[in-house]
Order: sequence, then structure tokens, then C-alpha cells
Amino acid sequence: MLLKILFTLLRVTIAVVAILVLLWWFGMRMPGKNVSKARPLSPDEVALREELRADVEKLAGEIGERNMWHYAPLNAAADFIEDSFSRAGLRTRRDSYEMRGQTCHNIEAEIPGSLQGATASQPSHPPIVVIGAHYDSVFGSPGANDNGTGVAATLALARRFAEKQSERRPPYKTLRFVAFVNEEPPYFLSGEMGSLVYARRCKERGDKISAMISLETIGYFSDAPRSQTYPSPGLGVFYPKVGNFIGFVSNVRSRALLRRVIALFRKHAKIPSEGAALPAFIPGVSWSDQWSFWQHGYPAIMVTDTAPFRYPYYHSSNDTPDKLDYDRFALVVSGMQKVIEDLDTL
Repeated sequence: MLLKILFTLLRVTIAVVAILVLLWWFGMRMPGKNVSKARPLSPDEVALREELRADVEKLAGEIGERNMWHYAPLNAAADFIEDSFSRAGLRTRRDSYEMRGQTCHNIEAEIPGSLQGATASQPSHPPIVVIGAHYDSVFGSPGANDNGTGVAATLALARRFAEKQSERRPPYKTLRFVAFVNEEPPYFLSGEMGSLVYARRCKERGDKISAMISLETIGYFSDAPRSQTYPSPGLGVFYPKVGNFIGFVSNVRSRALLRRVIALFRKHAKIPSEGAALPAFIPGVSWSDQWSFWQHGYPAIMVTDTAPFRYPYYHSSNDTPDKLDYDRFALVVSGMQKVIEDLDTL
């Protein structure tokens, strides 16, 4: 009897190890050379840092909590985002929908692509890269990191690509910068989530979205021992226990996009990065707007500091602008600018 129990335990152990090895090989082993610590900021990145700080202060400091229970600030945030896109020289569009008698707005700004080979008689429609972040905050929180950082990053990236357009260097692919409403509970992973409404309409129009990048809670880093946790104890075997990196996350179907993005990020990176393409049922994997695009068959990833698995002020009244590491936040955004530039040429 004892021998039988031992053999059973051995088989279970072998099976678990085999699953973990396969998970690492297919979902966690990422291309590119990682860096071990953050590098100093360049002069351009110092300017970017202050730009990011100002926009987070505007959203989480001046406007504050913004959601359907604080509807006026939610609309003030939408107006600020729309005005920021417009001031960058971009044409904006409100993708609106009604919810319980109140109008909700996704805010979009687009830089049209210039796909080669198109003619007046045979127009071609360039593939679309969506860069997005939700601008609402959870009930009871001013939402500096979650997700003022994602919105500030989206605005900063939009400004930089708008400058390229003004220099008559349009992108090959169409770039869409979108601020989504109603990501937070009770709309989270529901039909009322702003990004799901948006992704569904994209699918109905036949939009050819080749990549969606969700910028979700990207401004907190720590060098303290054991400052990083994971949704599953097994994941801690493969990843650092110090929260000094930026994370790239996708479902299994978006694995190719994830690997391409992290390889491009690491090519230019000045901050450590980790990646994972995992089943969507694992806690955290689907926890943002990339989930909405998965529902309609689009490849999508999330860029994140891992939120509740690192950030001690997650979904609290203490999620304020002073809690963020703006130097490392700026390095992430600077790296993502180079990723998008390179993605545009692939």
C-alpha cells in the first residue's frame, strides 16, 4: 500500500514538473537580452518624466476620482484627454454609448497609415495598431497609478507620433490612441466595459487590428526584497521576487505579438522587463482592456507593473501621484515609443 502511494505521488510530481516546464518553455521564456537594473535618464527622458508627472497630477490630483458615481469628474477627464489629443494636432473622435441614461465616452485619436501600393482604384487599408488605457478610476480612489499612468503614457506617445506626422513622416500602419471608459468594477469584464463596446464596433466595421497594447498601471517600482508577488506560487519559481521590472502579459493566442513586443523593448531597454503568455483564466492575465480585444479575435497584450501583486496602494484612497516612481515610469514609456516605431515597420 505504501509503495502504491509513493508511486502515485511520484507520478503526480512528474506531471506537475512537466506542466511547469512546458509553461516556461512556451509561455515564459522570452527573447532578447534583459537588463538587470534601470539606467539613467537622457535629457529627452527627463522632459518626458515631467510631462508624465503633470498629466498624472491633472488626472489624479486636480480631477481626482472619476467614475459613474463621480460623473462630472469622469467627463472632465474625457475633456482633458480629448483636448490633449487636439493640442497635439490630432483629430479626435468620441466613441460613445448610453448606460442607464448617462452617456459614456471612449476617446480616440488616429494617425492614418501610409501603406505602400495603394491606388485610387484599389485602395489598401493599412493594419491598425491600437495603444490604449482606461481613464476611469475605481470607486473610492483618485487612480494615480491605476490608471492615470496608463493615460499619461498614451497621451505622451500620441504627442510624439503626432510630431513625426507633422514632419511628414506618417507611419506605415495606422496608429490609434484610445482612452477607454468603465474598465473598473462593476463593469469589469462585462458588456458595459468601454473597451469591449469599442472592440465590438471595430469588429463590426471590419477594422484590421494587428496589435492592441493596453497600458495598465505602469508607474510603481521597488528594489525592496520580496516586493514582488504573483497570483500563483508556482510563477514565483520563474520570476523575480523584487518588483523592479515592467511586465508584458498576454493570453496564449497573443503569444507571437507578446514575444515580438518584448524583443523590441529589450533591444532598446533601459529598465528590466519580464513577459508571460499564459491561459487567460490565471488571475491577472485578463485584468484590463486587452481582454476586450481577445473577445473579438484581435491579438492584444498588457503592459503593467503587475498592480496588486506589487503596488501596496492598489484600489485605495492612497493611490495618489506622490506614490509613483517617475524616473522608471519615463523609461517604460520611452521604451514603448521605440517598440511602436519598430512595430510600425514590421
